[in-house]
Amino acid sequence: MIPARLEWLVADDAPSTRLARAFGDAGSSLYLVGGSVRDALLERDSPDLDFTTPARPEQVKEIAEAFGGTVFTVGEAFGTIGLIVDGETFEITTFRKEIYRDDSRKPHVEYSDDIATDLSRRDFAVNAMALDILAKELIDPFGGLTDLAAGMLRTPIGPEVSFSDDPLRMLRMYRFVSTLGFAPSEPAEVAVKEMAARLEIVSAERIRDELDKLLVGDHVGDALWGLVESGLAEHFLPEFAKLADAVDPYHRHKDVLSHTIAVVEKTSPTVRLRLAALLHDIGKPETREFGPNGVSFHHHEVVGARMARHRMRELRYPRETVRDVGDLVFLHLRPHTFAMGWTDSAVRRYVRDAGHLLDDLNELVRCDVTTKNANRAEAIQRRIDELEERIDVLREQEELAALRPPVDGTQVMAYLGLTPGPQVGEVMRMLLEHRIEVGPYSEDEAYQLVRTWADEAGVGVPDPDARPPAKEKE
Repeated sequence: MIPARLEWLVADDAPSTRLARAFGDAGSSLYLVGGSVRDALLERDSPDLDFTTPARPEQVKEIAEAFGGTVFTVGEAFGTIGLIVDGETFEITTFRKEIYRDDSRKPHVEYSDDIATDLSRRDFAVNAMALDILAKELIDPFGGLTDLAAGMLRTPIGPEVSFSDDPLRMLRMYRFVSTLGFAPSEPAEVAVKEMAARLEIVSAERIRDELDKLLVGDHVGDALWGLVESGLAEHFLPEFAKLADAVDPYHRHKDVLSHTIAVVEKTSPTVRLRLAALLHDIGKPETREFGPNGVSFHHHEVVGARMARHRMRELRYPRETVRDVGDLVFLHLRPHTFAMGWTDSAVRRYVRDAGHLLDDLNELVRCDVTTKNANRAEAIQRRIDELEERIDVLREQEELAALRPPVDGTQVMAYLGLTPGPQVGEVMRMLLEHRIEVGPYSEDEAYQLVRTWADEAGVGVPDPDARPPAKEKE
């Protein structure tokens, strides 16, 4: 008998059952395995179904092609064949054992012939369960069901061996802390502390992918503390680990690490926003200064933005993500100047600088308030409310989302007789600054500003009575 929560996976008309029959007809067998089984038992959604089989990849490919659907072979070198049928994605992997060489970033794959061997090489016992679909039997040689009930992350074999075979499992352990709310076993925690440096042989791309999954979990705070306390963070996020040292000895406020983790926990679970929260204060240790009034971190947002971009490039993040997170770190203190009162031009400049990141930036600023002083926290939140209200008012009055002058570069070139180059850029920046400072203005005023610029720059000044060129239709 299998738990009732798994019965839908072995129903006669289930895709997994039909696929298992195809393997049986070909003289092989098929098992649902790993996270698919775990998530079904936890009644969690699982986006894909993962299978394992003794059949070698070339036979798996033949069976999959005969079954129908779309076959993809991106993971064939590691024994995995993919299959998409009726919009569902199946990944079918040959029983295997993969081992990292001491200095290798890529696993060496060896195939196996029995399910128990395959399960033994998996990361944690809760992921080392398999469902024999046709026999309707749960295979659990390492006590994964017990660990699932206890919320425990324990390796099927000794953690030293498991983490040595694939060092990324150490980071994956904290990813499951974040996404499942489970706790590592004591031997696993001890092993990570002793072996953390081995993570350095794993490719940056694989580390980045695990970090992204960790960051969006419901228990991200527990996971981040685990990364720091185990020493693992020092080997891929050293700037974050260093935040524990950024403490003000003159005042009894929380250290920057505690504050940062609290901010991450408060933000919405998106990779971009939580990366920004994670990195928003990493410039503080580098900018810390002691004075008569205590500690200060002047311009830590500038230094932090540079450090954040560097670290994210090291982790091979896409260029767009590096830019966006760096900009959020750079801008995260800007709204606090609203305490001194903002002019309309300052609000326009803030919206222009934030661009498509405006909502994320406002949320980051709100979540950055972790003080226990209720009056101070309320005052800061009220200032952000007022800023957003000001933005809404200006949006109604003018085209705030697309701040641009009333004439474009083509019109400026035609009016001044210029060709594309730095002078055109200078004029357009001048016109945009005027738009930000005074709000919307007319084309006539724009051409007057252009004539003034041309006169001061020594460029031929057009006849004020000459008909300005019309803007090209978009």
